[in-house]
Amino acid sequence: MSAVELQTVQLRVSDGVAWLTLNRPEALNAWTRRLGEDMLAALDRAQDDAGVRALVIGGAGRAFSSGADLKSGGELGADGRPDVGAQLREVYNPLILRVRTIPKPVIAAVNGPAVGIGCSLALACDMLLASERAYFLLAFVNIGLALDGGASMLLPALAGHARAFELAYTGQRLSAERALAWGLVNEVLPAERLPERARELAGRLAGGPPGSFAAIKRAINAAAYARLDEQLELEATLQQERVRSQDFAEGVLAFLQKRPPRFTGA
Repeated sequence: MSAVELQTVQLRVSDGVAWLTLNRPEALNAWTRRLGEDMLAALDRAQDDAGVRALVIGGAGRAFSSGADLKSGGELGADGRPDVGAQLREVYNPLILRVRTIPKPVIAAVNGPAVGIGCSLALACDMLLASERAYFLLAFVNIGLALDGGASMLLPALAGHARAFELAYTGQRLSAERALAWGLVNEVLPAERLPERARELAGRLAGGPPGSFAAIKRAINAAAYARLDEQLELEATLQQERVRSQDFAEGVLAFLQKRPPRFTGA
């Protein structure tokens, strides 16, 4: 067994399986640039390690990920205005692409809420196990944003366009059981069974033929996600437009003040 400690992500390798754990439990594993960079570094190490035959992505504490850390203030451009486009293009988009293209099976073990970019990350994995306590939430619309993290392609590919619009437009929670019915999740388990089942599945995949898995993933990607890089770029452009809007400013303020937003379309 080997372990590598990063600042916001824990990487542990055992018996051919790399365990990547989002490790900001005090913030419900909310995303920052550093978390994205740590995840990319962990994925690089797992990809380059011939002894790693499968990966499991999970979250420390009681959440998988609560999405972007709105309390961190985000990044500003040269004009002093929010610049989410740079963070998406430089860190988050490459991370989602890496999960989808790493030639090894990737399992999401969703132990709790998977929100925003955290939901996108879970959907980007090859297989998804969920605790009964988990739920999925594309909360972007609740603060006046568009979709990102590849959700605009991943969600329709998994659940169809009608359900994708429903989840994206309403900004409501989707329970683990309903996510299973929609085809987003492979299995729903009692919370105490999730780690054990993730070990069982990852261990089985780690003992399988690496070349076959790489070929299968490449073929499915070609059929379902051939233009994912272009879609991620479109999302970054649209998201940057949205963060410059008054509705986004109002959405974030309402979130921080714990009140309903008053959107005007500006």
